Amino acid sequence: MKCIIIEDELPAQLILKSYIKRFDQLELISSFQTAIEANSFLKKNTIDLVFLDINLPDISGLDFIKTVQNPPQIIITTAYPDYALDSFELDTIVDYLVKPFSLERFLKAISKAEKRYQSESNYSNSETIFLNIDKALHKVKIEDILYIESDRNYLTFVTEKQKLSVIDSLKNWTESLSKHQFIQVHKSYLINLKKVDKVIGNILYIKEQKIPIGRTYKSNFINTIQ
Repeated sequence: MKCIIIEDELPAQLILKSYIKRFDQLELISSFQTAIEANSFLKKNTIDLVFLDINLPDISGLDFIKTVQNPPQIIITTAYPDYALDSFELDTIVDYLVKPFSLERFLKAISKAEKRYQSESNYSNSETIFLNIDKALHKVKIEDILYIESDRNYLTFVTEKQKLSVIDSLKNWTESLSKHQFIQVHKSYLINLKKVDKVIGNILYIKEQKIPIGRTYKSNFINTIQ
């Protein structure tokens, strides 16, 4: 996994670098002391994992994450455990490390990231998915999916020809399908950008289906389609 460090304290940077060197699955690409520098880098480069300090001199780590389109996986590093609850509200964050953290705790964090990375790679390397419904695997082409709708513990995958419902959460698909131009526009909807016919106010249209655009997601959606 290609990774970067965003940490304004050099001693903390050195500790992370020393830990990263111990693991062959991690490749440190660069280190930054400010979020602004990192943001410029991320616009031009693809990274799998970011070690991110929350308390940065220019903008907080949590606010920084919200500005990055299709952000990579993130492991938070902080001296303040109170931030942990807030950080886990963001889907891209896989774990948090409270300073000072041990090598053993670091290993647990990257193990979580590696597991998610492998899962996403399996999805992104395939143009089809298989949905387990009533003990039968149903093959679906990713490009045929119009949108995915969440209703409590169920997801419904909608194509022009069929609707398939499975027990799952939208969170498990949001990141893996982003590589196929899927984007979340509402807490209950993940849509295929290629299938959007028009947008009127806070409603987008895919075929004859009206899909609401949530206030939280609207800015990112508009920036993406423009």
